[in-house]
Amino acid sequence: MTLTTIDWVVVALYGALTLSIGLGLARRAGRSVEDYFIAGRSLPWWLAGTSIAATWFATDAPLATAALVRRQGVYGNWLWWYEAAGILMLTFFFARLWRRAGVLTDAEVIELRYGGAPARILRGFSAVYQGLVKNAVVMGWVMLAMVKFSEVLLGWDAALTLSVCVGLALVYTVASGLWGVVVTDLLQFVAGMLGSITLAGIVLARFGGPGGMAEAVREAPDVPAGALDLVPSAANASSLEVLSFLCLILVLWMRSGQGDGYVAQRLFATRDERQSVMASLWFAFAGTVLLTWPWIVAGLGSLLVFPGGAGADPALVADPELAYPMMIRELMPAGLRGLMVATFLAAFMSTMDTHLCWGASYMVNDVYRRFVKKEASERHYVTASRVAVVGLAVLAAFVAWQMESIQRGWIYIIELTAGVAVVWLLRWYWWRVNAWAEIAAMAGSVILANGRVLLAIAEAAIPLPAALLSATGRFYAPEMDLVRAVVILVACTLLWLLVIRFTDPESDETLDRFHRRVRPGGWWAPVAARNGIECTDPPASRMWTGFALGALFVYGSLLGVGCLLTGRAGAGILLLAVSVAAGILTVRLADRDAPPPPPPPPPTP
Repeated sequence: MTLTTIDWVVVALYGALTLSIGLGLARRAGRSVEDYFIAGRSLPWWLAGTSIAATWFATDAPLATAALVRRQGVYGNWLWWYEAAGILMLTFFFARLWRRAGVLTDAEVIELRYGGAPARILRGFSAVYQGLVKNAVVMGWVMLAMVKFSEVLLGWDAALTLSVCVGLALVYTVASGLWGVVVTDLLQFVAGMLGSITLAGIVLARFGGPGGMAEAVREAPDVPAGALDLVPSAANASSLEVLSFLCLILVLWMRSGQGDGYVAQRLFATRDERQSVMASLWFAFAGTVLLTWPWIVAGLGSLLVFPGGAGADPALVADPELAYPMMIRELMPAGLRGLMVATFLAAFMSTMDTHLCWGASYMVNDVYRRFVKKEASERHYVTASRVAVVGLAVLAAFVAWQMESIQRGWIYIIELTAGVAVVWLLRWYWWRVNAWAEIAAMAGSVILANGRVLLAIAEAAIPLPAALLSATGRFYAPEMDLVRAVVILVACTLLWLLVIRFTDPESDETLDRFHRRVRPGGWWAPVAARNGIECTDPPASRMWTGFALGALFVYGSLLGVGCLLTGRAGAGILLLAVSVAAGILTVRLADRDAPPPPPPPPPTP
């Protein structure tokens, strides 16, 4: 136990504040399922975007970020930086479509876009796939991170940590729904940033500022080659690492392009299309740039405070994900340690309440309400939602109990969703995509992502050729993770295109219904002509310009701050100047292209 009385006072005050917010919003959330899950579609852009970014600041992110620095160097964090490009595609191509769809969950879009029995099957399967399976894995690694954090700083075992944290998150998620989630997310984002910046500042002060820390890392033995490299280079990274980097930035970013899950849920909850576009843009910047560098500074500092080689801490050698909480224990004084425990608790609850609320929306809206009990009162469905939240929390705790590595969980989700990346993008912009195509892509992705496990099961039943097992072992080796994800993406894309070739399109009635509500651009000419509705979205050239400027803005900021913090001030200032100019143009373009809010309804006589 490393916390003092003042530390526990800070933690208790923070916990009391968040609980009071959640319980205070319980009355508003209990009015209807729409109020519970999407806050009555009334969120402003800054609150919706901050809520998404706060969910990214989970307990897993600082631990995994610092571990990537220890294993590979700064450039290892492209494992999650690459997603900013997908978020920018969401901003300019999909955010307004999500808001226009007027649905409660992204799975509900399925029966808007497709029709008949295939759509019903896909909606139910997608709800279980997203809300139960994928969601449990994500919450599992978040809980695993909290277990590791508590082990270092509190001396708690896994069972105690999971019981306390899940119980606290459940109290106000069950009570307050999305309103409680987003309001506490705002508090948690501010608290999380304050705590992580404080630790980074202590690290920089200890080693003489950014230049001093960078020089110490360069001269230190037993650090990764090119630990300060912002991108992998042939001089300091293997050819397979460089290839994996290219897979991320050239192909796999498409996974995030249409947005889904809790990101889409926040966009549903905004006041209008303009608010959804600006929320997505703010999230791209806040989630990628603001949150990142304090964690990386702590990771670099850990290379100096806890060096490898002879005499290295055996626990840290076995699990580099312990580095971040060990830095808190080593460097932060009493009071500030309590602040960091409170911010980690904030990060944990921010992510857990989001995923619990989002997953329960699938279980209730897309499974229970759709297939089990179709006609009931709103109060009944709100009660069912709260029961679903509790069940999901228990399932996630079980998954966390089985997991060992946060990074491996990240990579598994990349593979699991790679196969549906392209079909999810094109279903909005091409009328010919049908439900069977999406079913094929999803099934193919699940099978290929779990191929090693499935082959092991088959091998237990019947002997398999040694050559097949050897080739499978090479294909599913850890160093092939991201290359394998690209193979899954390409294979599943070819599969669903083949399925389209041999299956019928959706009915005219289904296509007309979707087109009239969402009004997409792209390859909808036959449907648009039939409906007499023209797309009012900006031309594709302007959306691609916004995407390119946004990438320059976000990645210029990311790399500019990185140069400043790794002792390359000149390059950092130049990159930041370019990113500021690009950012101004990006915001103007996004704001100009977003439609004005609808007029208020006339007063009731």
